[in-house]
Parts: sequence; C-alpha cells; structure tokens
Amino acid sequence: MIQHAHKGLNYLGFESIDGAGVRHGVFTRHGGVSEGPYASLNLSRSTGDGAEPVRENRRRMFEALGTTPERSLTSWLVHGNNVRVLDESMLAHKPDSDDAHADAMITRSRGLALTLRFADCVPVVFFDPARAAIGIAHAGWVGIENGVLEATVQAMAAAFGSRPSDIRAGIGPSIGPERFEVGVDVAERIQHAAPEPVIVHREGAPRPFVDLWRAAAAQLRQAGLVSIETAGICTAAGTHDWFSHRAEKGKTGRFGVAILLV
Repeated sequence: MIQHAHKGLNYLGFESIDGAGVRHGVFTRHGGVSEGPYASLNLSRSTGDGAEPVRENRRRMFEALGTTPERSLTSWLVHGNNVRVLDESMLAHKPDSDDAHADAMITRSRGLALTLRFADCVPVVFFDPARAAIGIAHAGWVGIENGVLEATVQAMAAAFGSRPSDIRAGIGPSIGPERFEVGVDVAERIQHAAPEPVIVHREGAPRPFVDLWRAAAAQLRQAGLVSIETAGICTAAGTHDWFSHRAEKGKTGRFGVAILLV
C-alpha cells in the first residue's frame, strides 16, 4: 500500500486504486483529538467518545482528502448485506446521524465521499475506472457469511452497468488469521460462505482460526473480480496504529475509510 501523511494524519492507499479520478484513504488512529482509549483519530460516536472530538476528527480526515464532512455520506452498520445506491441529491436531506442502515454504499456522483468505520472487521473499497463508479463495504464475518461483497458487486453492475472484471477492490486492515480465533460453529459458517479453504488449525490451540482476508478475496474472485489488493495488516496485532475491538476488549475507537470520485 501507499503511505500518505497530512498535518499529522497518517493514512494508506491501495496502489491499484490510487490515481486520476479517485481519492481514498484508510486512516490510522493517529492525528486526531480524541483521548483515552479513543486516542486519537476516532471516527465513531457510538463508542462512548464525545461528539465534539469525533466531529473534529471527521473534519481532519476529509480535509486530508480535499473535501468536507458536508460532502460525505455514511451508514449505520448492521452486519448485513444491504447496499445503498447514493447520489448527489441525498446530501440535501442527509440526517445529522447518517443513520440509514447498510453495510455497503456505491455511487457515480463526483465529489460525494463514502465513508465507514472499522475496528477489526474487513474494509473493502471498490473502483470501476471504466464506468467511473466507486463503492465501500464493511465485511465482518457475519457480513461475509451474508454475502455483502458479492451484493456490492451485483449492485454496481445493476445500477451502473459495471462489469466485474473491470472493478478493482482493496481489502484493508482488519483482524488477521493469526488473531481471529473463533468457535467451531462460527468457523464452519464462514467456511460455508467462502469458496476457498479459510480455516486455520494451530498446534496446541483449542479452537480454530479463520483467515478473513482470504475469505473476502475468494468471494470477490467468485463474483468475477480480477484486480484484488490485500493490505495484509492485522489490526489486533497492531493496536499502536489501529483500533481493535477484540485486542482492546471493546473499549476503543473506530478508524475511518473513505473514497470519492473527483
């Protein structure tokens, strides 16, 4: 991935997506004003952090991408597979809380930033240069089980005429296969949804581990994508740079991922 910095904010970009016509960023936890377990670039108001620090953190994130919070839309995450098709007109009546329920959003409107928040679940951004379309998805293990990534690809095809082979995807930092230990039932549910082996058994470990990066990539390949870039960064093993719900026992913030057409 490509490293970027802006006024103390550190963020990453996917090489396959970075370029003319699109801006995006996967923001670390550095460069914000939140304190305590939310230090410092927490982008979520549902964690227990104050509204003012989060508002300032959002402003800083969007400034780094050359836009403002007023030109952005987000969703209330529910670990489902609902995909919102957004356009410029929705900015005029967006709620202050951006509380529409969905785990993926797509658009062709230039200057409209799509953003979601993460702390172990898998962020995936989409870019179709042929149709000038973008998308973002939140893929926790339940979202992977429910097919949110395939639903996003299908929605881009239906709404914009995107061909899956033209769509580029970036799989961002999330909990990695060395840290995502789950019960046998959960492992089997994820495996049932993944077209490739994703369960990892470790010697001496009483429970299996699951590779969510591989599960996400396999589902994207099955949906017809060819260009898939994986960050390979584990949030649970890297809490100096990333928020991790599991490693920090639920008392933590959420890092932001945003993408927009320009």
